[in-house]
Amino acid sequence: MNQKPVWEDREVKFDIPSIYKTLRSGERILDVLDSVEDTKGNSGDTGRILATNLRIVWYSVTSYRFSLSIGYACILTMNTKTVVSKLRGTTQALHILGVGANSRFEFIFTNLLANTKHFASIFDIYRLYQASTVYRELKLRSSVVTAGQLQVLPQEQLFNTISGVWNLSSDQGNLGILIVSNVRLVWYAEMNNSFNISLPYMQIATVRIRESKYGPALVIQTLETGGSYVLGFRIDPPDRLGEVYKELLSLHSVYTETPVFGVFYEAPADKERPPSQTFDDIEELEQGAGTEINSKFTAYLADGTGQEGATARGRKPFYCKELGFAMESLKEGYTVKDLWDVLPSQ
Repeated sequence: MNQKPVWEDREVKFDIPSIYKTLRSGERILDVLDSVEDTKGNSGDTGRILATNLRIVWYSVTSYRFSLSIGYACILTMNTKTVVSKLRGTTQALHILGVGANSRFEFIFTNLLANTKHFASIFDIYRLYQASTVYRELKLRSSVVTAGQLQVLPQEQLFNTISGVWNLSSDQGNLGILIVSNVRLVWYAEMNNSFNISLPYMQIATVRIRESKYGPALVIQTLETGGSYVLGFRIDPPDRLGEVYKELLSLHSVYTETPVFGVFYEAPADKERPPSQTFDDIEELEQGAGTEINSKFTAYLADGTGQEGATARGRKPFYCKELGFAMESLKEGYTVKDLWDVLPSQ
């Protein structure tokens, strides 16, 4: 069993060549966010975020050398802040504090377009990742079994349930039930359901049949990320042991080719999408009383400065009691309120 450990959700990496083309098997792009700047590392460089089921990927669309890969397991805190600038108006920035290789990292991704919900999907996907660790991590004495029934996961298929299986982790052994599915194997004691093991195929290094003091046993060794455990199970008779062994080899092989990481996300149908490359589709202000006021203000400015020297030939100033200072005389058809209330009051 030559299985490459999954690092994508557990590491922070920089400048991976063609990162948007190097997703591992089973990794899915769940959302794409355009026009995002890596403000802290590559300020002024427009990029794109790929939110996958394992990590956040950012890469520059102008220079593909610059990229980031942030595994969800490396994220310590994540929040958004509202950013107001003369260039972009009111927009949103995503702040991420992460840890990797004994170092802490701070990332700031700024939305280059005016959309206050730009990063909402990333939070949704991250929460789904946190809630689905049973797909990816070894669980001991957890609540995977309730009243003798396995808590079946979404998209999990049960293939075999074997009674009378001895767990050889202790000197006397414990009798229980072994369940084999498409994503993991589960063993739990018949007399005490809380004494159990849930082992995803993702964390299995080797599966063998070896001799033990109890006779031939199914021996499973986990990867270092799974605690480097050696688990032994005795299944009688030997023919049945061989069948379970072959079944596990086959299912592990299939899983290695098409792993299931447990993060299932669908973007809401009514989700607002920012434009990717153009500013033509920016959402306008809500139609209402303010529209007339805005149009009057715009027309007033256009008429007053449309030709060079127009303001020099402008109207004579007068003292405005409403504002408390002198201003040029208003053109016919306009009031102070039309020009002062630039934005609608509601």
